[in-house]
Amino acid sequence: MSFCEKPPGRVQRGVPSVIPPAGGGFFAICIFSSGRCLLRLPEHDEAPAFLLECDRAVLGALQTHLALYKIRRKVTVEPRPKLRVWAVLPRTPEEAGGAAPLPEQAERTTILTRDPRTTRMGWRLLTQDEGLALVPGGRLGDLRDYHRYRYQQGVPEGIHDLPPGVALPLESNLAFMNGVSFTKGCYVGQELTARTHHMGVIRKRLFPVRLLGPLPACGISPGALVLTASGQAAGKYRAGHGDLGLALLRSEHIKGPLHIRTAESGQVALTATVPDWWPTTTK
Repeated sequence: MSFCEKPPGRVQRGVPSVIPPAGGGFFAICIFSSGRCLLRLPEHDEAPAFLLECDRAVLGALQTHLALYKIRRKVTVEPRPKLRVWAVLPRTPEEAGGAAPLPEQAERTTILTRDPRTTRMGWRLLTQDEGLALVPGGRLGDLRDYHRYRYQQGVPEGIHDLPPGVALPLESNLAFMNGVSFTKGCYVGQELTARTHHMGVIRKRLFPVRLLGPLPACGISPGALVLTASGQAAGKYRAGHGDLGLALLRSEHIKGPLHIRTAESGQVALTATVPDWWPTTTK
């Protein structure tokens, strides 16, 4: 198992006096009425409270957003900065589908839950203690390891990968990550999301990409055009870390040679792949 501590950015509703042990988690998003993403929220259901994990950059916006819907309910919304979030990553796909890396009743102050997006992302460990000491045989990584790993898996996270007001849930593959319900009752932004789903046509998707060759010193700018060999627009680069990242591409172009033109009048080639954990009907 590899370990990476994630920056704290958490909100809890109805804070209990102690954190119950190991509970289930699920993935959710908030969307605008236009159907575009506002926030992504892995949730850890620990009655009588919910722990909401979010990008630290939008912590204030999330608190404001939740306050709008609180109405007169006796619900408290407050940060939990002392609760540390660790990603426990599997070394192999076989390990990802195996047993939990530590006993579920490890500590009363510990929550261990599978990452609800895909088994390839391993587990989420929420604790006030040093996470490494809780997982036998764990190896401590850093945040760069975590981001490179999830880019390899094609898992978007945070406001750089899912820009508020820009990203669409189905194009961002959030339905594959259990982040969209097609059976739930009415919700803000449902119309576009449901219509796109039932039409069954999603021409662009967020694909994991690898950049080939020397990269510009300033990196690749978010939103840079991705072009085919003939110069036709295939999509846009979204975000990344080093030579790994995500790009919103038209599905029919991902098998051909692609490149990005850089500010230095050069070109950076890239390859796109289809993650093997996606449903086979999309490959």
